[in-house]
Amino acid sequence: MENLGYYIFVLVALIVAFLVVKRVASCMIKSVILLALVVALAAIYYLYLMH
Repeated sequence: MENLGYYIFVLVALIVAFLVVKRVASCMIKSVILLALVVALAAIYYLYLMH
């Protein structure tokens, strides 16, 4: 529970990034950016929170 703020931040970042990309980019670029964001968040989770 000590990382609740981190999880809220990640959730808000995902929502904001998805909405911005949805309004700006085409479908293919949106998919690539969303995939890169998911990979980056998964890497952060495994590198920093799995100790």
